[in-house]
Amino acid sequence: MQDNVMPTGKWEFNQEVTDCFDEMLERSIPGYHDMRELVAKLGSKYLQVNTTIMDIGCSNGDAIAPFIRKFGPAYKYLCLDKSEPMINKIKERFGYIDARLYDITNGLPEAETSVILSILTLQFTPIEYRQKIVKSAYDRLLPGGAFIVVEKVLGNTEDIDSLLVNEYYQIKAENAYTQEQIAAKRKSLEGVLVPITAKWNEELLKSAGFMKVDCFWRYLNFAGWIAIK
Repeated sequence: MQDNVMPTGKWEFNQEVTDCFDEMLERSIPGYHDMRELVAKLGSKYLQVNTTIMDIGCSNGDAIAPFIRKFGPAYKYLCLDKSEPMINKIKERFGYIDARLYDITNGLPEAETSVILSILTLQFTPIEYRQKIVKSAYDRLLPGGAFIVVEKVLGNTEDIDSLLVNEYYQIKAENAYTQEQIAAKRKSLEGVLVPITAKWNEELLKSAGFMKVDCFWRYLNFAGWIAIK
């Protein structure tokens, strides 16, 4: 379904957003398909036998879908999200996986986990909870497991951040979003999507205990990291 969402209040992952979410991400995130492919390829290298792949902020299941297609019931899948429409969608899409309505600010559930995905999720959680969430991911991973994180980020300086953001909105315009749509979403997301710098994201990972951390993807004001326990 085409993304014609015009929010009038604070952003919500409601049924309207859920119905057009795939198309929304494709048109809104530069380098989207490369990012998805890299997440799946890198994550697959760290899977351990008889373990769980956990996706926090799973939305409609696009991040975990490549793992399910490739490995099927060889692994367990645990998907967490606080949006009921999204959880309903992923249950409908993949009937046999464990998909739960869950608030990750409380910490992550117990599981024998070798890969945890956090794709465009932490940016929607209050900053004061992010270190707790990342530490919980570290604690839930088995030794040798991987935490894969993708986030929208701030530039290191105000002028560079403005440059990146302006280029990003130009890409959205080229992807057929009107200036009215861009402005409405930007206003709706204020205070809901709160990015931090790439350096700060890396510090969260290292402070949680991850000693092996590296950026595997970057496109303007979006970045992805892999952190190994």
